[in-house]
Amino acid sequence: MEQVLRVMEERKEEYLEQLFAVLRQASISAHNSGIRECAELVKGMMEESGIQTRFLETAGHPVIYGELIHDPEAFTVLIYGHYDVQPADPLEEWLSPPFEPTIRDGRIYCRGAGDNKGQFMAHILAVKTYLDVFGSLPINIKMVLEGEEEVGSPNLASFVEQHEELLRADLVYTADGPMHDSGAPYVLLGVRGMLYVELTAQGGKWDSHSGNKGNIVPNPAWTLIELLRTMRDENGRVLIAGFYDHIRKPTEAERELIRRLPYDREQIAEKIGYPALEMDGETYYNKLTMEPTFNIAGFTSGYGGEGAKTIIPAKATLKMDMRLVVDQDPADIFGKFSAHVHKHAPGVTVRKLGEMKPSRTPGDLEVVRVVTDAVRSAYGIEPVLQPGMGGSLPDYVWTQILKAPSVIVPYANFDEANHSPNENIGLDNFYNGIRCTTQLIWQLGEFAKSKSSN
Repeated sequence: MEQVLRVMEERKEEYLEQLFAVLRQASISAHNSGIRECAELVKGMMEESGIQTRFLETAGHPVIYGELIHDPEAFTVLIYGHYDVQPADPLEEWLSPPFEPTIRDGRIYCRGAGDNKGQFMAHILAVKTYLDVFGSLPINIKMVLEGEEEVGSPNLASFVEQHEELLRADLVYTADGPMHDSGAPYVLLGVRGMLYVELTAQGGKWDSHSGNKGNIVPNPAWTLIELLRTMRDENGRVLIAGFYDHIRKPTEAERELIRRLPYDREQIAEKIGYPALEMDGETYYNKLTMEPTFNIAGFTSGYGGEGAKTIIPAKATLKMDMRLVVDQDPADIFGKFSAHVHKHAPGVTVRKLGEMKPSRTPGDLEVVRVVTDAVRSAYGIEPVLQPGMGGSLPDYVWTQILKAPSVIVPYANFDEANHSPNENIGLDNFYNGIRCTTQLIWQLGEFAKSKSSN
């Protein structure tokens, strides 16, 4: 591995050039902008790195599939990532052009730098470096890079079901999201799921004068506000019948993991921009990983411009997202949510905009220990082992369809500003990600050898 590190040091500029080429190619799945062009670019880089690569089409954007199989019976790790990115809006808040990678203060600023191009490129460059040093890999590697993660991965589950045998693996490994706020690397064993809904209430056929039609034409904004009051109590508990059914209680081992997690309230409060944060570490992590959320993402109605405009709006729209924990099923929750709306506000329409199932991998698996050891060796820091992350990824396709353990090790910095203006990844985070993937390949190879000799 010392030789690998020497080669990495010599190639830093080369690595950056390749990453920058991918970052410059916009690939906004929500707008269907630049997707195929980016996929072609990444496919070419994978092939140049020695990975046999092809497109596998879906009902939406193509999946880039790559593999290096030296022995069909050998230990196989499947690496997951995504090449699509969020829209760059609002453009005026970027300090440099969103699709022109710019280095400032040791960071690369560009849309997709942290989420997820900088992280999946670390995998590709790690494989190339390892091959150049050793000539071959000690394990099989499969790679799945999708182009729809930022719009909820609507075709990934059917893709995995269709190609289940091709994708069969002993471990799924993902680098996505930010590291722990302390700067220590994460080893995450699951994700929360998500349900995203839109509610629409209609009043009159058009906006009305709030004086001439006041008390006559109903205001649909009040309809939604009164509906919301039936959904949640003053302590934040969701009142929708059956919402908390099927939630899997954390095991004692998971509770112990949560109790051991590092926590600096003041530091976290500063980094998340909420100085009024007041809770202990166990409560913080329990709420972040083991409890569902019930969030208003947006409320639109009437006039929001400068000055006054006296109207009764004709329409009100509410967008909500719910982060779900195992074993909540988004389809089940949507049914219960819709029934609640129909009961309390039958005129309100409900539309599902997206869903993703939650997922969790047991922390006592031997392969989880190997990954944790590899991360520790790569960073020289004790990693933070956490039962799950607060956000959502399509992790369930691996744990529930492929029936494979899945581990997430984020490479980006805690303040990567993913989905926001001035998204970034630290130069050290990018280089350390390459190092971590090479270390993982090495230690999984040693693990596979020890298993075969027993």
